[in-house]
Amino acid sequence: MDMFDTVGTLLAVADAGDLLTPSGKLPRANRALISDAVGTVVGSLFGTSTVTSFIESTAGIASGAKRGLSSVFVSGLFILSLFFYPIIKMIGAGIEVDGAYLHPVTAPALIIVGAMMTKALAKIEWGKLWIAIPAFITLIGIPLTYSIADGFALGFVAYPISALAAGKAKQISPVVWIIAALFVIRYALF
Repeated sequence: MDMFDTVGTLLAVADAGDLLTPSGKLPRANRALISDAVGTVVGSLFGTSTVTSFIESTAGIASGAKRGLSSVFVSGLFILSLFFYPIIKMIGAGIEVDGAYLHPVTAPALIIVGAMMTKALAKIEWGKLWIAIPAFITLIGIPLTYSIADGFALGFVAYPISALAAGKAKQISPVVWIIAALFVIRYALF
């Protein structure tokens, strides 16, 4: 699941930075996937939650960051923020107002990142229902499941089923059928 989460994030970030080839491929994707895998393994050895790439990187790319120097600068700011943690926690942990928890620090950032991610929606072939329906299921599945990976899983299952219903099953790679079957098994049994 982490791999699909990472692939989705990398594609979104690469698209935001215009780093994809005209055919939609990400050059040197192996390097990004390997660094993410190493971060995940090392992070788990230290007992942290999954260390992975995050979609919030599109905010930096939208500001012009593409080469990595901004990542070094932001990491320095994160280290500096450790000294302000008690103050940040007072606001960032959420505020209870009339029984509801509000998150005034994280909510605006997530809204901005979400708005930037919608650029890729224009590339979906909405006129072809057998493509549009799985895309919509993926799109709505991500926020409803609180997981990019689970939203992708829903799309992976819906895509070959939709293609089969439209008589386009032969256009779908056998790998997609296998991944869809594995997702069905995973969610049915676990």
